[in-house]
Order: sequence, then C-alpha cells, then structure tokens
Amino acid sequence: MKLQHNLGGLEGLDPVNTEPRVFVEDWEQRIFGIHTAMMALSNHLDKSLPDYDISQVPSTFDSFWSWAHLREGAENIHPFDYFRLRYYEKWLGGISGFFVEEGYITEDELNERAALILKDMADNKSTELPEGGDPAIDTQVEKYLREGDSPKRSTDITPKFNVGDTVRIKTISAGTHSRLPGNLQGRIAQVMEVYEESYTYFYETADGLGTPMPVYNLAFKAEDLWEQSLIEPGSIYYNDIFEAYIEPA
Repeated sequence: MKLQHNLGGLEGLDPVNTEPRVFVEDWEQRIFGIHTAMMALSNHLDKSLPDYDISQVPSTFDSFWSWAHLREGAENIHPFDYFRLRYYEKWLGGISGFFVEEGYITEDELNERAALILKDMADNKSTELPEGGDPAIDTQVEKYLREGDSPKRSTDITPKFNVGDTVRIKTISAGTHSRLPGNLQGRIAQVMEVYEESYTYFYETADGLGTPMPVYNLAFKAEDLWEQSLIEPGSIYYNDIFEAYIEPA
C-alpha cells in the first residue's frame, strides 16, 4: 500500500476525525449511490457469483468497475491531497476521472457542469437534476444490493501452506494498487487458518492478484511491526493475506 494507506503505528497524525455521521453532505449520499450502481452494472457480472444476466440490462454503462477501481483511484492521489480531501471527495475524484477515461464524458463537459453547479450554489439556486430511469436498471441494482458479488470460488487448488507453518511476507512493489499492507513486507508470521476454497480479487494487480487463490489468516508478533512504546507486551496482530504475497520462511 502507498504511504497514505499504511499508517499503522505512526505517531503525530492528529487531529483524529471523530465525525459520527456517515454522510455529512447530501451529495455524499449521491456519490455513494453512483458507486453502488456502477458495481451493480459492471460488465464483469456475467462471470460472477451469483450469475447476473447483465447483457440484458438496458444500461449505457458498459465498463468494468469494482471496489478495486475505487481503491486504486484513492491510492494514486498525491499524499498531500489525500490528507487534505474528505472521504467522499476522494470517491468523487476517482469516479469522475474514470468516467472521463472511459469516454462517458469529456473533461471540458465535466468542468462546465461543475461551474454551473457552483454558480447555482452561489446564487442559492437548486441545480436541476436528470429525471427518469429504467425499472430494469433499478431491479438490477436492488438485486445486487441484496445478493452482492462473492469473491469465493470452488477450485481444486492445493494451498502451499498449512496451519502452523512459519511464513514470510514477500517484499514487492505496490504498483498502482495493492492489497498488501506495506509494514508487513519482509515480516515473519505463523499460519493460523487456511480458508476453505479460493478467492478472486476480480481485478488483476501488478503484484499478483486476479486469479483465484488460497487466503490465509496469519499471526504476527506486534513487536515485529511497531515500536515497543506503541504496543502492549505480548500482543498479536492478525491479518488475512492472499497466497501471492506469501513465501516460505
């Protein structure tokens, strides 16, 4: 993970945000809904579990979108901007950039629309939002919200490691997106559990994720990860790790 996603044990990061509300502004609910609809209409769902007949849904959105795409957008924000922007502002930037990259809207069109909305706000006017929609799209989004998109896969892959094995976390480049916490790289751990079946990440990363593989629950000694002053003596840290990130110790 990049710096801004690898803060475990670091000091001096005050002030801590204690905002109890999930959504602070009305637009944050909208951007959450847009992201959810994008996942529900993603073109990869014809290969998902459960299976969705996504080709029959009358949507003009025909791209691959998952949590990984959203995370990649956040991980590639400049660290200064990452700490400056609020949570859903990062979502808004990542989703807007994706729509531009995929050709659904141009950057000029996006800027013009943003300028109009800002002007309406300055004039205390409500911006007119699109109306309409298709009931079939609503049905698909509601189905996705209830049934989801499982990463679990039934395979005949034999795990490389067993409960009780001592393993080492690989030292790798995070690339544009990674699911490996940076402070675990090179550290020693013990396998506590080998999860049944295998898990896919939907999205191929440069550091080895994508195809289904075993996932392990690993135990790390806290003193191997953080300064003594930051931990309780004898404490254990657990993390679920994809097999691609593990090697024999």
